[in-house]
Order: sequence, then C-alpha cells, then structure tokens
Amino acid sequence: MASAPDSLTHVDADGRPTMVDVGDKAVTARRARAECAVRFPAEVARTLRESGLRTAKGAVVDTAIVAGTMAVKRTHELIPFCHPLPIDGCRFEIDWSAADALAIACEVRTTHRTGVEMEALTGATVAALTIYDMCKALSHGIEIGPARLTAKQGGKRDVGAPA
Repeated sequence: MASAPDSLTHVDADGRPTMVDVGDKAVTARRARAECAVRFPAEVARTLRESGLRTAKGAVVDTAIVAGTMAVKRTHELIPFCHPLPIDGCRFEIDWSAADALAIACEVRTTHRTGVEMEALTGATVAALTIYDMCKALSHGIEIGPARLTAKQGGKRDVGAPA
C-alpha cells in the first residue's frame, strides 16, 4: 500500500478546509470497491434464513441495494468536499459470509477527474444501515462493521486487487 501524503488535501495553506480543485486532472476511468458486514444474533440469523431474508418491512437485500445505490448517487450531498460525479456503474453483492453474518460489497465506476472511494464506502455502509433498519424489530443486538475500502483503480495510485 502507498504511503500517506505529506499534507492533507482538503486543507489550504492557512489551515482552512477547502475542496480540492480537480479541474486540471485528467479524465480517466475510476473504480472503487468497499465492503461492510452485518452480524446478527444467532436466532435472528436463523429467522432471516428461514424467511428468505424477508421481514415485515419487505425484502431485506433488495431494499438495501436500492438504498445503497441512492446513497452512492448522493454522496456529494452527505460528505463535505466530495465532488458530484457521474456514476457509470454501481453494483452490489450481498450474501451470507457466515452463519450469522451478511457481507456487503459495493463497486462503483466513473469516468472523471476524481475517484469514487467515498461513493463505494457510502453505498456499502448505507446498505448495512438499511439492513439494520429492516431487521431491528427482531433484535437491537445487530452489529455493523467493519467497513473498509478493498480496492480502487485510477488516479495517482491503485489500492488492493482489481475491483
């Protein structure tokens, strides 16, 4: 993994917060993948498996994908200094990773001057929050996380395996 930059990019010479000017950067293909986990108490996981991941609120995974996609498209409204980006693609994978845990992966693509790491992270975590919301009537003992960037391509440096 690349070393940390010498200075923070969202702080100007006077120490004030600022949006990075990407106007002089090249337009290139960018891709990022983020993951987040949702862990359930054993009885809740068993109930969800038996119901096909449906609760009284509806289809858990389908709703999480819709919410995560909406969040990806609105990341710039949620995170200060994120640029509004044209999203070329957004794909989710949500499946059981253990008897009591769902793994959420969100991959986002754009062709622009800046990357989509924050969009992928926002998508994965909002999908996780949506799963919590849809299942909280079964238990408030549901745990979310960790959330992490697993890959990014494009820009100054690549991280992780190809998304």
